[in-house]
Amino acid sequence: MNLAAAANETLAHYSNVLVYSAMAVYTLAFIAHMAEWVFGSRSKVGRTSAALTTAGGAAAAAPVRTAAAAAGGTGTAVLERPKVVTRSVAGGPDVPDGPGAHGGTEKGDLYGRIAISLTVLAWALHVGGIVTRAVSVQRAPWGNMYEFSTTLGGAAVTAYLVLLLLKKNVRWLGLPLATTVLLDLGLAVSVLYTASDQLVPALHSYWLWIHVSCAILSGAVLYLGAVASVLFLFRDRHEAKLAAPDGKQPGAFATSVLTRLPSAASLDKFAYRVNATVFPLWTFTIIAGAIWAEAAWGRYWGWDPKEVWSFITWVAYACYLHARATVGWKGRKAAWLGVIAFVCYLFNYFIVNIFVTGLHSYAGV
Repeated sequence: MNLAAAANETLAHYSNVLVYSAMAVYTLAFIAHMAEWVFGSRSKVGRTSAALTTAGGAAAAAPVRTAAAAAGGTGTAVLERPKVVTRSVAGGPDVPDGPGAHGGTEKGDLYGRIAISLTVLAWALHVGGIVTRAVSVQRAPWGNMYEFSTTLGGAAVTAYLVLLLLKKNVRWLGLPLATTVLLDLGLAVSVLYTASDQLVPALHSYWLWIHVSCAILSGAVLYLGAVASVLFLFRDRHEAKLAAPDGKQPGAFATSVLTRLPSAASLDKFAYRVNATVFPLWTFTIIAGAIWAEAAWGRYWGWDPKEVWSFITWVAYACYLHARATVGWKGRKAAWLGVIAFVCYLFNYFIVNIFVTGLHSYAGV
């Protein structure tokens, strides 16, 4: 073995160490996020601050304190109650965004901040593992399912952190994101792992950097939209129960969790904006794939399973955006369309890549 090969093997080993280290820190971030939700659930304010308010929502903008604190005592300190930001339905009551996973308590907020700090550290280790893998193979670090999966998880965390840097209220994404990334990396290192190797000749192209990087970034952002759509379905049902004339109230657990999320209308708006923003990039991904296919195989389109399901995913998201823009679909119908579209993306990624025979395959998987 020459020195170059030995150096590349050493770098590949360090890449694995960094990925496993990132998983360990993501686990700590997951625990911190869980603590944020647990301590937030202990606050009565956290359980009730997102209840339906009277028209105008003036009370929703007022600071909220515990009875002891209001009397000058030493009760549990809480943060300010959020303002009403939207209406769930035209002519309906104002619905404020929930205070967040911390439930309005300073202790819950502290654990949330710790979770974010741990997520940043895990992200740095994660990205270090990806970059080290790229250096070890001297190419783009997404030539097989293992590399694609680790990069996709890193891109999802990157998108989340960018939204936080932009001062967007997305800390509620922290727990589902940490859970998903841990599952993604666990699957990558246990089932999808492939040793460092060079690509098949058809993949030796600069289009690997363009096409696959766009696919990864698109999937990462579409994931955020899918999480918002799923949470919307739960939050919307919760709001409907609160507003039901029969007076039947949701259970204590559902109330504790769901009232801390953004309002259903805010989740719906977030999902739509995220999907609409990244849809042009997903469109370019398919076009770039077709151009690469012509360069590699002499045709732009060959009805390969991967090509077909990429197009099906594009159509699903196009239907979602078209329904929102022209038909005026909002709420549950649009959310279900968004969820179905992302399921198509997942089917294309896992099932087609691993179990369906075609020209699009990853080395060793």
